[in-house]
Amino acid sequence: MNIAGKKISSIGLGCWAIGGTFYFQGVPDAFGEIDDNESIRAIHAAIDAGINLFDTADVYGVGHSEEILGKALRKTNKRDDIILATKFGNIFNSETKDVQPAFLSPGYIQRAVNASLKRLNTDYIDLYQIHTWGLERETAEFVFDTLDDLVYSGKI
Repeated sequence: MNIAGKKISSIGLGCWAIGGTFYFQGVPDAFGEIDDNESIRAIHAAIDAGINLFDTADVYGVGHSEEILGKALRKTNKRDDIILATKFGNIFNSETKDVQPAFLSPGYIQRAVNASLKRLNTDYIDLYQIHTWGLERETAEFVFDTLDDLVYSGKI
């Protein structure tokens, strides 16, 4: 299978665990304590083993997973070979580490993709996914139009 002309490795690396503790509507939603250096070593080991698909989300560790993935990739020269998949659809408070569902609007989506690009230290995302339990029919058209705009701009 290919994404953006890149062949996808048979195995990908999910990056939820490297985000650390966060809360979804007040309930802990994580694997516990993390070691950022160990996470970076794991990402590098995955790349060395031929894995090129890395899946994360902006809410994993309230952005921390994206930051660590971006930091790990910055230390390689392999961005063109890597497939970055991330997600949007929630808002979070960095201080309390609490996540809440977002109201999907074109402005929110633009802010979310720009924040993810910054944390991932890249100028494009290969696979940008809606990370919600559902999408209302009334909302779908402008969400898809906004995503189309992001494709045309080269951000996704």
